[in-house]
Amino acid sequence: MQQRFETFTGLIANIHRSIRKIKTVEMEEFNLKSHHVSCLYYLYRQQSLTAKQLCDLCEEDKANVSRSIDHLEREGYIVRRSITLKRYRTPLELTERGREVGEIIAHKIDEMLMTVSEGLDEERRTIMYQSLALISHNLQKICDEYNVTNAPRSRRRKTVQENN
Repeated sequence: MQQRFETFTGLIANIHRSIRKIKTVEMEEFNLKSHHVSCLYYLYRQQSLTAKQLCDLCEEDKANVSRSIDHLEREGYIVRRSITLKRYRTPLELTERGREVGEIIAHKIDEMLMTVSEGLDEERRTIMYQSLALISHNLQKICDEYNVTNAPRSRRRKTVQENN
């Protein structure tokens, strides 16, 4: 069981570090950070999104997305199309510069996905994504329990056992 834990956490941590490094290196030429990649990518793919939609798609919290939006807007990558709506509900769109960089990002992502998928046929890739989705879902259920009880699982189990 211990080796399974070490393998799982080690692989996930290594994948996360590698993705972060690739994003950082690939974005240096545009003076962007790794956390800007997802915002530009999704805006490029969807054309127009609100900050809330970006939070959901990027799976980032509101504060991080707001900082990214502020930077991207300041640097001329995105614009807000309405000033009458609340800031969080205002549609965001890429500028011409943003579309150019968004296209480059989308192309780089496609290339990276092809490279990291080498050696996986479609069936194995599908199974891998299904497995990761299931693991993510199960981990989220555990995190949701913390949000409700704010106590470690081991303490909750003892309380349940004591009550029985």
